[in-house]
Amino acid sequence: MQTAYGWVHRAAHILNNPQQFRRPLVQRRLRGLLGAMARHRDKAGGLAAAVGHFLKVSRSYWPGLFHCYEITDLPRTNNDLEHFFGMARYQERRSTGRKRGSGLSVVRGPVRLVAAVATRGQTFAPEKLAPRRVASWQELRATLEERHQARTLGRRFRRNPEAYLIELEADLVKLTLPP
Repeated sequence: MQTAYGWVHRAAHILNNPQQFRRPLVQRRLRGLLGAMARHRDKAGGLAAAVGHFLKVSRSYWPGLFHCYEITDLPRTNNDLEHFFGMARYQERRSTGRKRGSGLSVVRGPVRLVAAVATRGQTFAPEKLAPRRVASWQELRATLEERHQARTLGRRFRRNPEAYLIELEADLVKLTLPP
């Protein structure tokens, strides 16, 4: 147990990078540690499977793991943002009774998530909810409607591909014929 936790704490120390090493050195140090963990996994005893999982997850995150060492002031993680999206998913599942989030998070996500953040700590009077710039509100509505229309077409295709394609072909033929 001490061996496995020691490895994880060393990995956290390498990634925390208190010495402010550049990306290549951080990558080399972590690669060396992960290699040692893979070679000596059996020393972890009952946690050998957990070490294997740690190695697997580290490999899957590897391509995007080191950007923060190249860009100044890029934070190592964004737990607040992850927490926010997790809470939004949880609240939606809880309010709808579904096990999975609804497709509206994708279609109306920019509006719904901003509204959820804005209303979390305060209430708004009706006059505060009126759009200040009607043109930008109409643009937002148009983009949401486009996304909704695309999802509707996709749903129609999945329900009955034959009928959808026949209707699409008929519309295409109408467009190509002279008036």
